[in-house]
Amino acid sequence: MKKLHLLALLGLSTSAFAQSPDKELMAAAESIEDQVIQWRHEIHQNPELSNREFETAAKIAAHLKSLGIEVQTEVAKTGVVGILKGDHPGKVVALRADIDALPVTERNDLPFKSKNTANFLGSETGVMHACGHDTHVAILMGTAEILSKHKDKIHGTVKFVFQPAEEGPPPGEEGGAALMIKEGVLKNPDVDAIFGLHINSATPVGQINYKPGGTMAAVERFVVKVKGKQTHGSQPWGGVDPIYISAKIIDGYQSIISRESNLLVEPAVITVGKITSGVRFNIIPEEAELIGTVRTLDPDMKKLIIRRMTEMTEGLAKTYGGSATIEFQNNTAITYNDEELTAQMLPTLQNVAGAENVNLVKATTGGEDFSFFQEKVPGFYFFLGGMTPGNTTPYPHHTPDFMIDDDGLLLGVKTMSQLTLDYLNAQ
Repeated sequence: MKKLHLLALLGLSTSAFAQSPDKELMAAAESIEDQVIQWRHEIHQNPELSNREFETAAKIAAHLKSLGIEVQTEVAKTGVVGILKGDHPGKVVALRADIDALPVTERNDLPFKSKNTANFLGSETGVMHACGHDTHVAILMGTAEILSKHKDKIHGTVKFVFQPAEEGPPPGEEGGAALMIKEGVLKNPDVDAIFGLHINSATPVGQINYKPGGTMAAVERFVVKVKGKQTHGSQPWGGVDPIYISAKIIDGYQSIISRESNLLVEPAVITVGKITSGVRFNIIPEEAELIGTVRTLDPDMKKLIIRRMTEMTEGLAKTYGGSATIEFQNNTAITYNDEELTAQMLPTLQNVAGAENVNLVKATTGGEDFSFFQEKVPGFYFFLGGMTPGNTTPYPHHTPDFMIDDDGLLLGVKTMSQLTLDYLNAQ
């Protein structure tokens, strides 16, 4: 990190400290660009929800087997892992792509528009790759094809990790990165480092964004249960109003952010997204339930916020005559890019994309369960441009109008292939 900071202070690029991209790998990527785009279209048209990615997994496994790569299936329910041993000994690097889609009905008029529907939590819905995971799968399939045909260049082993349920497993089920780790995906052989990317609908094609350290937020889901005393709406003094207490708790939470959190360190967010209470306009109910999310990018701030939310929930409820409990569920950890690994691999990004196209950005309060891998081994996660240059109204991720430009996939394949080669051959 010291080298990275020094170069930045001097206004210099780190690209001079890395070799030029491997010409054979770059040419190979260009030669399969149409195939990668076709894979993306097929996967986009046939999306599957978390822990239900059966056809997607079968397609991935068949491709890896056709390349002579050792394949493991049904990892964390529907995940696929490929193991490619290079011709020379060395470290082990993992490359990860998430494979699940979302319960979103697509509004785009594309020739490869999603045609799938599903039952999600009791409701019929369309299914859509509304976060770009279809591009991630296609990019990693392309990377696997290139590297499998250039084993003579590889010093070490590559693990291709196609991960299900990044968006979260269905209620009552395990899934995602956490379950893959539990089932040993980082073992046998032991992974030394892991790389991942996420395409972005608001970043122009040809651009790459990155940040050392905290890059995406830790995500906690919380549930607050407030207990009051039911009474007639005309006589509030006869009971304890859980809705009024809830309002005080929600207001109090915001003071944790605005008055207790050092936002000069990193941003933080507390959001209450759902309130449930009462059945009738003239009855003060007995209970209320609040459901929300906490987003943090610094471990110490996370501890402070959770501690203060717990104290405030219990204290405010007691102050107004009721009681309340709060429970937290950890959805993701902080997506934390190892500083040394980031500094080591930054020249690769710059050499492949061009130094002028690689941007140091601020953190985002979105979450990613790639973070669980990074808690176990050094990891580097970056953002790939997927917006048509000149587009001034890109649609956000997780929306029915979300769209990615196919032209962004080639840079993804080139970058992941070269990152692998440079990391393993730097030993």
